Parts: sequence; C-alpha cells; structure tokens
Amino acid sequence: MSAPTGPEAVTVGETMAVLSPADAVPLERAERVRLGVGGAESNVAVGLAGLGHRVAWVSRVGDDPFGRRVTREIAAAGVDVGSVAVDPNAPTGVYFKDPAAAGVHYYRAGSAASRLGPGALDDPRLAGARLLHLSGVTPALSESCRALVEHAVGDRPLPDALVSFDVNHRPALWPAGRAADVLRALADRADVVLVGLDEAQRLWGVADPADLRRLLPGPRTVVVKDGDVGATALPRTGPTVYVPALRAPVVEPVGAGDAFAAGYLSAVLRGLDQAAALRCGHLVAVRALAVPGDCAPPPDRRSLDEAVALPADRWATLDPVATGLVPAGPAPAGAGGGGAGASGAAGGDDVGAGAAGPGDGGGGR
Repeated sequence: MSAPTGPEAVTVGETMAVLSPADAVPLERAERVRLGVGGAESNVAVGLAGLGHRVAWVSRVGDDPFGRRVTREIAAAGVDVGSVAVDPNAPTGVYFKDPAAAGVHYYRAGSAASRLGPGALDDPRLAGARLLHLSGVTPALSESCRALVEHAVGDRPLPDALVSFDVNHRPALWPAGRAADVLRALADRADVVLVGLDEAQRLWGVADPADLRRLLPGPRTVVVKDGDVGATALPRTGPTVYVPALRAPVVEPVGAGDAFAAGYLSAVLRGLDQAAALRCGHLVAVRALAVPGDCAPPPDRRSLDEAVALPADRWATLDPVATGLVPAGPAPAGAGGGGAGASGAAGGDDVGAGAAGPGDGGGGR
C-alpha cells in the first residue's frame, strides 16, 4: 500500500512580507531593515510541518518579489504551497514592525489575499484532510474573505476535516464593536475554538472560561488562553482541563499564540487527551517566545513526548532552558532587559524573563 500523499491539515489565510528595524531603534530612525514573512495561519502550518504533519497552506499572493519570498519561505519549512494562487493584478500585503513603539503598520488593503473567496477550498488536492484551520484575521480582510470563512465553517467543503478557529481579533483591522458578533457566530460553528481571555473580554465582556463556554455552546472544545498564566480546555462533554504555562525567557511574544495552536492541534491529530494537548501547545509556544521571529523549530518528538508525560508536580517546576527544550543563547544585539510576559501582543525584540504564555490573539498579523 502506498503512503498517503494528501495533506493531513490545511490552513487558510493571508501571509505578508514583514519589515522591521535591523537595529534596536524606532522604525523612523532605522537605517537597515530585516525582511521576513508573517501570517497567523501559515505560522500554524509551519509549526505543524515541524511536528511531522503533512500540511497545505491555502492563500493568494501577488506576482511580485514579496509574494515569491512568502511562498519560498513557507515551502522551505515543509509546507505544501501548491494551493497558493498568484494574482497578477494585486500586490502581496506588507507590514512594518516598530519595536520601539510596540506597534505595527499595515499596508494590506487591496492585497492579493483580500481577494480570497469560497472557491479557494475547491482544490481536489485538499480532499481527505483531517484538519482545517482558520482564524478571525481572514474575515476582517474583505467581504469575499468573510464569505470564505463562513463557507468553511458552515458548508464544510472538506467534509472529513475537524474545523479549528483561532479568534485572533485584530483591533487594527476592525474594532471590537464591529467584529464581536461576526467572530462569535463563526467561532460557534467551528469544532475547536482557540481564544485569548483578554480578547474574549474585549469582544464579548467575558472574563471567565466557563462563561465563555456558555457563550459558545456549539464547538466540541473551546480552548481559552490566559497569556502567561495558563490555558484551559472546555470540552462539550467531559471535565474542564487546566494546564499552567511554563517559565522561560521571552525574546518576542509575536507568534507564540500560533505556535501554541500548532502544538495543541498536533496533539489532537495524534489522538492525545486534552491535558497532553495543552502541554504540547505550551511546549511549542515556549520555543517561539525564545526567538525574535514568528516561528521556531519545535522540540524533537521524543523530548516533547517526555515532557508531556511528566507528573503534574514536575510539570509545574519544569525549566525549559535547563532541560534543553528551549536553547540557551545570547540575547540579540541591542536588546533590553526587564520582565516580559507573553501576551501575544505585537512587541519588540526586548529580552526578559517571564512566563511563557500562549498569547491572547493580539499579535501583529
């Protein structure tokens, strides 16, 4: 029997070129910039691929150097980009990080990805996928993008796939007053929902995971991420499960929420229980927190499985650096000190010691 060739998991959404100061200076004073790529859904795809899954990323890029850079980097991470369309009439989105101001500046209006629509999931190569991952960034981009996400959660074009939805509210794209009802309706039709407690408070005025579960009765599981405190899984049936976050150095929080999603969803694909899945999420997130970019190589499978299997008392005292789960290394040149918690907000390259939380959906993309 031949090995399966189609993707286990499919992620859908925009990825942009990212430019940030190469030195620790405000963007307006930068003489040199670094060029990278960033997108919530492709970050999850890269994380899943690093954990050994077959993953396809579905998107649209411009026929331009930024689009070629985006597809090349994501493909180099082991992700299938065969379902990425190239648009000759619209550009690839771009955003600039301003670490000194802890902010980002988007240039994505009218981008190629904003032209995505429901037909993006019609590619027969995606048939048979076991997981379809989406985020609340996509419906904010355009009416056609919103229709794509509604189609994915409502019509189920990949009928064998568990649909996961990371709420990922981006206030810079749409204010809470406009996003709240849309994101709640989309989330409630997914199978698995990942949401930061901070963004749940911002969107729906909910400050407790149990209240959030009552607000979203539809999903099989709601996962509530509380930054550097921990994460809670609330299944429709069965007990609520809470796993505290790990303590580890924080270089940059951007990307940690996507890394958590990749670790958690990998465990779901492997058939692990909720406690193990939350631990996997934390362990993959802590790696992303330790690097200045959005993605970091995940732990090797053996180390990951050993940490997941630890008794609760040993998990509570686990030092990811001392155990080698997070590589110890020098801080980037020019980075400052101080405590930093991983809130998922678009931040700078400051290095601090903080609790390694999975983010709250406030990242830069």
